[in-house]
Amino acid sequence: MADSHLARRLSRLTDQISTIIVGKRTQIEDCIACLLAGGHLLIEDLPGVGKTTLAHALAVSLGLRFTRVQFTADLMPSDLVGVSVFERSKEAFSFHPGPVFTQVLLADEINRAGPKTQSALLEAMEEHQVSVENETRRLPEPFFVIATQNPSDQLGTYPLPESQLDRFLMCITLGYPDRASERALLAGEDRRHLVERLGAVMSPDELRAAQAAVLEVHAAESLLDYLQALIAASRSGQWFVEGLSPRAGIAILRAARARALLAQRDYVAPDDLQAILPQTAAHRLVPLASAGRGRAEQVRAMLEAVGLP
Repeated sequence: MADSHLARRLSRLTDQISTIIVGKRTQIEDCIACLLAGGHLLIEDLPGVGKTTLAHALAVSLGLRFTRVQFTADLMPSDLVGVSVFERSKEAFSFHPGPVFTQVLLADEINRAGPKTQSALLEAMEEHQVSVENETRRLPEPFFVIATQNPSDQLGTYPLPESQLDRFLMCITLGYPDRASERALLAGEDRRHLVERLGAVMSPDELRAAQAAVLEVHAAESLLDYLQALIAASRSGQWFVEGLSPRAGIAILRAARARALLAQRDYVAPDDLQAILPQTAAHRLVPLASAGRGRAEQVRAMLEAVGLP
């Protein structure tokens, strides 16, 4: 069994965010699992379904510094990472850090910015550092990017490059609320005001301890066999244009370990892998044109076809 104190903290975290984003507990658990696994999250959905509110509620509940950047077509890389400005009083250049120097960065509507600005996030996401004018600067820890993007068929959007999509551990959608949840939203207080009154239920130190605990969750040899069978299936040419990379396989296992920890287990079960695979693999894969399915649907079809070892 997982540590009882940690389990209670994680349960309280999920419960608190569920009071803000109602009817979406599964997506909230995915979001928390992504953070516990040390990854970054991409939320792809229509405007107005709660993507920004979810990111803000998560940051507040963890006592982390939160910064939101609205990505637009004229946003420059320097607007994100910062710039050195000459100060006459000091007769020297002084670095003014950009909004990326935070703990939870919400990159809102990331696919409305040009490719150059999108790529400015790559080093920050992968290395937790930025290089500006030949100097490398570390970012705060923990550092977690939550990016939102509108559907690619909307006007004024730029598709994310494959290299950046691969940096996101998970891609989820929230979707419309069910009828009861929507009634609660209509009858209740503005969710932004509710977020402002939230308190932290975990400290940054407790979050780091939880992230360390994820690495201790056991994955049996048979579970690794199952993961390798799924990776091999993705590369078979039967389902996707190209298969999952070794880095993707490592990321999927890390996410499955985080999900097991949320379920208060110290081992990964096949159910963890099956539940997390569409969110961790679909955005990295391109279905064959003949499939006639979306990315997530094709991953689920592959899951059904690949039996347990």
